This record gives sequence, structure tokens and C-alpha cells, in this order.
Amino acid sequence: MNILGIWDGHDAGAALLVDGTLVSAVNEERLTRRKLEIGFPTRSIEACLASANLGPERIDAVAASTADVAKTIGRLAPWTRERYYLVRRRKARPGVISTLTRDAKYALTTWPPNRMTRAWSRSLLQGTLRRAGLTRAAVHVFDHHDCHAIAAACASGFDACAVVTIDGVGDGLSATTSTFQGGRLTRVSATPATHSLGVFFEHVTTLLNMRELEDEGKVMALADYAPAVSDADNPLLDLLRVEDGRIVMARTGASLRRRLAALHWRVPNEQFARMAQRAVEKTTVALVQDAVARTGQRRVAVAGGVASNIKATRQARLLDAVDSLYVFPHMGDGGLALGAALSMAGRAGAAPRLELDSLAIGPAYPEDRMAAALAARGLSPSRAEVTEAAADLLERGAVVMWFQGGMEYGPRALGHRSVLARADRPQLRDRLNLVLKRRVWYQPFCPSMLVSEARRVLEDWDDAPPLNRHMTMAHTVKPGCRADLGAVIGIDGTCRPQLVDDEADGPFAALLRAIRRRTGRGILLNTSFNIHGEPLVCTPEDAVDVYLRAGADALALGPFLVTSRAGE
Repeated sequence: MNILGIWDGHDAGAALLVDGTLVSAVNEERLTRRKLEIGFPTRSIEACLASANLGPERIDAVAASTADVAKTIGRLAPWTRERYYLVRRRKARPGVISTLTRDAKYALTTWPPNRMTRAWSRSLLQGTLRRAGLTRAAVHVFDHHDCHAIAAACASGFDACAVVTIDGVGDGLSATTSTFQGGRLTRVSATPATHSLGVFFEHVTTLLNMRELEDEGKVMALADYAPAVSDADNPLLDLLRVEDGRIVMARTGASLRRRLAALHWRVPNEQFARMAQRAVEKTTVALVQDAVARTGQRRVAVAGGVASNIKATRQARLLDAVDSLYVFPHMGDGGLALGAALSMAGRAGAAPRLELDSLAIGPAYPEDRMAAALAARGLSPSRAEVTEAAADLLERGAVVMWFQGGMEYGPRALGHRSVLARADRPQLRDRLNLVLKRRVWYQPFCPSMLVSEARRVLEDWDDAPPLNRHMTMAHTVKPGCRADLGAVIGIDGTCRPQLVDDEADGPFAALLRAIRRRTGRGILLNTSFNIHGEPLVCTPEDAVDVYLRAGADALALGPFLVTSRAGE
């Protein structure tokens, strides 16, 4: 059975299952070049079909997610979601209309689906898909949080577990707890959308003059630069609690925003960020504790946008009641297309399962296209052994842009569309932040490391699966090893690593082994191949363009190595 999963909201995308195997998944932003694209994922669908050499007539079922009131209105009148996209990304001027747009978004998204919105969503999606050539497959729409949950559960490798979703809003809910056993989800409890931890943190992000649904990671990073506040002196903790399996907010809607604004006015930005981060951590930990108690399962799988908060999920992982905690690598709404496809497979009678050791399941490109992209911009590459040549450059302190194989699925660069540097040189971190990536100075970079290095340098490391390989979890670095990770460690002594098997195949694992031979450490700084505010590069043409604009020392594009830029 060929199942196409689609998501046509925030971070739109598509995923393709062929006879139960994930063949391809890609998000629309990589193809339209608009960060966190909200339009219908036409190009993602085309990319998934092309990867499997399937025509649209070969698709047996299309699975979509979310049929609440706001999503249905967006499908009926796409200009409404485009308007909010422009407001959220600060592309529209501030003023009365922008304020009303944001207020309308937060009001409408709390309304749950009903029989009419479900029917309209199916009909509207069916019409759009027919225009895209998918005339044979029927559309099935699945619950927003079930899609998050099934993706996390199936990818975790657990035969049975508790599943916790913590999101902004979707289908009238903001968080759920479920059990997963025998390939099936059973929901245990749910938090209504009006009591949303994700929306709480969105408001904090906006008050700090950052972009909600995009810059929450900056808030988490900024929090480390404020002195500690005791829980007794943190007024934000009074706004949140977990009760009977649900998150309960003391204030909701506009009242919550007003209360947060009043508290923010009294304290510096970094202090406000720290208090808010603490509130997210305590609430997440309490919800996971409750899930373990309710389900009797000591293994937990987590998804939803709030699961990207690595400090909160780390605190949950370290609970005595939790044996193992897994975070789905595409935890936000960008992972809903795959969750919908898995939900459809389950409905069709399959026991869905995911093997996500590698996330390089996006588009890949032939060497002749890479050569043409370089030639079109006047670049003359060498064809030396790229891995060894790149390792030589990195050893000497160069910044190397690295483009190999299929593009990564999810928000993290994992050695296929990466910018690389030595992990032990803070001056390279500063150069990347201020010159190449052009982002705030206090947001830390992440390391990629061989598993043997993780055993050596990480204090709270556990070899037991699942390994959370894909930069989804924070770990504390041993004090004696922090100099080895000076460019990739937060001020609190933690890092968010990608873990690569020592004997793994592929050019990136080979590069880590090569840098270990040269420096004694199989660790590199690894950040996404893009300029801040733009999507990760997808095509060879994207890679060459960013290389020329950003000013890295070298570009390793497939078998080609470039060490000078056109015009220099």
C-alpha cells in the first residue's frame, strides 16, 4: 500500500510510506525557500513521489492531519493563514491589523473540530489534491495529537510505552497522554487548547521581541544568562500546574498575555526568560511524572513543539520514575505528515514501525548537477579525496560547508547539509555566530560526535537505547572535558549532541574518524547549512549561493571541494 502523508499548516510537508516503509519525507520550506512554509505542500508531494518513482495514480491513500475550526478556515481561505504568517515572521508592519490578526489566531485555534469542519477539511483537501493530479486516492484526516504521538511511539523502538505530546494547539487540545502497545495508541488524558504550555511560551517569546513558533530556542538560551531565581520567588510558576493528567493555567487567553506582560515589565529580559524556562521545565516534568503514574509505563516517547525544549526533556529523562525517554526528531508540526501516514497504516491493519537511524531521507542530487551549479557561479573545484581534504582544513581551523547525500528530515543538520568547524575553539563559534550565521551571540552551537566520545565526555550518558541520536536531548559535559567542547557547550555546561556510530558508513562518519586521527577527538561543531532566518539548503544551487554569501573557508559539495569564492 502506498500512503502519502501531508501537512498543510505551519512547517508544511509530505511523507511517503511504501508497503509500510518510509521512503521519503521533506518539508516545503526547503523547496520554496520560505522559512517554516505554511502553503499547501505541492513541491514536497512531488519530491516524495519522484524519490519512489511513483506517479500520483499509484497512491492508494492520502493521510492528513487536523480539522479544527482555524485549520478549516485556512483551507477555505488561504489568505488568512498567509496574513498570520507575515505577521508572525515580522514581514507585516505592526499596528491595529497585525494585532487583530494575532488575536484572531489565538482565539480561533482553541476551537475544536466538529462534524462540519471535518467534512469541509476532507472536501477541501480532496479538491486541492485532485488539482495536483492525485485523483484516485481518498483523503483521511487524523487527529493532530494522535499524529504526533504515533510518530514518537513508532520511532522510539519501544514495544510498549507512555506517549506524551506537548504542543501549542491542534484539534482543540494542547497536550495528551496515551499508552502505546501492540502498535496501537490509547489516549489516557488530554489538556484543552485554552490551557497550553506551548502558547504560554509563545507569549513569552513575543514579549521578548522574538518570533513565536520560531525563536523559542533563543529564549531557552537567553535564560542561562540570568541569575537563578528560587521557585518561591518565581511568579510564573503560579500560572501553571498539572492536575488529573492535564495542564491547568491560572489564566487563559488575553488575561494570560496581560499577566505575562505585567510580570515582564518588572524584570530584565534574561530574568524573564529564566523564569519562563523554569516554568516550562517544571510543567513538562510534572506531566511526564503523571503519565508514568497513570500508564504504569516507565519508558516514555515525547513529541510536539514543546518537546524541542531540550532542557525540559532532559529534566524529564533524569526522573527516577523514568527508565528511558525518547524525543521524536521532527517533534514539531513539521512531523505531522509522517504521523498522519503512520496513522493511516495503522487504520489499514498494519503495525506501523519506523527505523530512523538515518534521517537522510530527503532529496539527493547527482554529481553532474553539483558540477553545473559550481560552474554556473564561476567556481573551480578540486576532486581530491574530499573527506581527508576537509579534515585537513578543519584541523587548521577552517569553517567548511558540507553537502553530502540526501537532505536531512527535521530541523537539525546531521552531517548532510552542515556547516562544520572544530569543537574546541570558541573563536570559531563567535565567527560563525556573528559573521557566517548572523544570529544572536548567546545561542550555543551543537556537537556531532562518535559514540565512543559520548562515553568519554558526557556525564549523564547512558548507552541503553534509544540513543536520541539526532540532537534532540541535552547532556551535561564532564568538567574535565569541557575544553574539548569549548565551541559547542552552553554556559551551564550542557550540549545537544548528534551521536554517530564509530563504524558507521557514509562520508560524515568517515570525516569524524578522520578528525579524530588528526586531533585525538572525534567531535566537530555542526550547525545547519543556512543563513539565520532561511531554511536549510536543499539543492546544490542553494548550497553554492549560501557559500558565496556567507563567506566560509571551503565548500565540500559531493566529491567536489572549493576553497575560493568567485571574484576573489
